[in-house]
Amino acid sequence: MSDPVIVGVDGSESSLAAVGVAAREARLRGTSLRVVHAMGRPSAHLPAGAAPWSPADHGLEPMVHGQLALAEERAHAAAPGIGITRSVVTGDAIEVLEIESRSAALTVVGSRGLTGFSGLLLGSTAVHLAAHGHGPLMVVRGRPEPDGPVLLAVDGSPAGERAVEFAFAEAALRGAPLVALHVWNTWSEGAYKAPLDPLAAMVANADQLREAEQRLLDRTVAAWQEIYPQVTVERRLVRSRIRNALIDASKEARLVVVGARGSGGFTGLLLGSVSQALLHHAHCPVTVVRGKE
Repeated sequence: MSDPVIVGVDGSESSLAAVGVAAREARLRGTSLRVVHAMGRPSAHLPAGAAPWSPADHGLEPMVHGQLALAEERAHAAAPGIGITRSVVTGDAIEVLEIESRSAALTVVGSRGLTGFSGLLLGSTAVHLAAHGHGPLMVVRGRPEPDGPVLLAVDGSPAGERAVEFAFAEAALRGAPLVALHVWNTWSEGAYKAPLDPLAAMVANADQLREAEQRLLDRTVAAWQEIYPQVTVERRLVRSRIRNALIDASKEARLVVVGARGSGGFTGLLLGSVSQALLHHAHCPVTVVRGKE
């Protein structure tokens, strides 16, 4: 059997919604679902020489396993018959899920957890895993059970190639069309004639730039369209503000696929601003796909 789909649960409604989505993802892939609950105090807060902290020592195991049982019920209701395993791991949720993601076909989390503060749109676990996790991460957010095409955010960067491959595979898996959306404007990277020359961006020939961006979109999609001929692809080139256009397009998508970093990313940053904007504001689930590490 292939690697499982892993979902992090903490008892919040957001994580239970993620369980249902993760169960359907496991069924799509013909694999099992692993439900993971991380619990415990970080070792930095334990006195020197203290024994490792365990939920069993504090009478919390019944509560934890009650949450996991509820999660299993939600999973079976969403995808009857899939294999489910459960795991309670003592440790910080971010660290635990980062480790678990190394052996996952897909890691799924909710957009908010029990530790979220009122007014925050996205939990710290989701942000950290998008930047530091292994393999694709799906953050469940937006409207319930969305329909429509798979939406691919095309940036033409080498780091984004895995996101392109993943999006085509996901569209094929779902029998869904794919919208390959490339957003450009005169402040796009291609508008610059020379490094650190903002004036060049202001006076760039918009028609020539548009043609160049169209070639970038065509080049990015063409090879994968040959590999997945069963996927109907719409190549969509839009002149707009990048984040706004992608968020707006997500209103009619079932899934957004984006690379962790785009062509405008700065060295040392592991999660680009476009990816972060989608994780916070998209109207459907978002999968962040990291490039080669």
